[in-house]
Amino acid sequence: MAAKKLCESFSKSLLDEVHRCGCMKQTGVSLRYMMEFGSKPTLRNLLISAQFLHKELPIRIARRAIELQKLPYGLSDKPAVLKVRDWYLDSFRDLKSFPDIKDNNDELEFTKMIKMIKVRHNNVVPTMALGVQQLKKALHPKVHNDGLEEIHQFLDRFYMSRIGIRMLIGQHVELHNPNPPPDVVGYIHTKMSPLEVARSASEDARGICLREYGSAPDVNIYGDSNFTFPYVPNHLHMMVFELVKNSLRAVQERFMDLDKIAPPVRIIVADGLEDVTIKISDEGGGIARSGLPKIFTYLYSTAKNPLCEQPDLETANVATMAGYGYGLPISRLYARYFGGDLQIISMEGYGTDAYLHLSRLGDSQEPLP
Repeated sequence: MAAKKLCESFSKSLLDEVHRCGCMKQTGVSLRYMMEFGSKPTLRNLLISAQFLHKELPIRIARRAIELQKLPYGLSDKPAVLKVRDWYLDSFRDLKSFPDIKDNNDELEFTKMIKMIKVRHNNVVPTMALGVQQLKKALHPKVHNDGLEEIHQFLDRFYMSRIGIRMLIGQHVELHNPNPPPDVVGYIHTKMSPLEVARSASEDARGICLREYGSAPDVNIYGDSNFTFPYVPNHLHMMVFELVKNSLRAVQERFMDLDKIAPPVRIIVADGLEDVTIKISDEGGGIARSGLPKIFTYLYSTAKNPLCEQPDLETANVATMAGYGYGLPISRLYARYFGGDLQIISMEGYGTDAYLHLSRLGDSQEPLP
């Protein structure tokens, strides 16, 4: 079925081109380079940036399209995965059929097109999650308990690559903003306050907790409110939101039926010479040691699966409180994308500490899967 569909909708010459491009070397960039290059968004720089993306994006997209066709356990044939693969092939075709970028009019047209590509890929994460769920349903339980290592590794590469593609496109598109806010270069805020971002992410997470449970523990934040460093605020927001959301859920579920007041979730922001570390601590009862290795896999969640309740993909993008089992592994990829990391340390019977390390040097190259 899959092979038939592929030949019908995509020409052989396009697929040959995908394989040719997929063998080419990717070029990573660092946060510092994006920041310095984007701080002067002259017409010439925008032209250079577009020419780079015109060469680089097809290579990255081709690599993922090839991998999507070679997944184990028949994952490649699941309807949701076929849908994602078609988005990648469509985007590859759009990029390859765009002529060389010679002047600023070409650059503006190209920018319009990659903006469309970014929108086309908006639902990749929930759609892939659905594909994995479709696979889980079909698999013998023995298989997926043995840890589908190959699928986890593929998804790590796949989502890491997606973060990079979206960062490069988003950064280029944002540089066209005629009135950027002060200290903002594309997606990067050169004087981002981690405390401010943590505050806003916590409020968002509490909002969801209130909606779902009718109440939410407090979140107390400690650190220097004047401290800033260059980073991508929406990446940090996403990671803190995810971690605080997990903590709120754990505390809420542990204290809901007791007559005690739920203890607050605590966030501490520390600025070291190399790293900015954000620690999120809760007293939500912790995670059993046997469960810890599973928390960074894509086939595990302690919550009900939202996709079982919403088989319709169009609604699968709502911010549910939990359930894809994707929040932690994807947050760790966001941290690693700019040279940081995420560690979870747990005391079963008490609570959990999440340490989010962010590299403040901005020199590390993108990790290119």
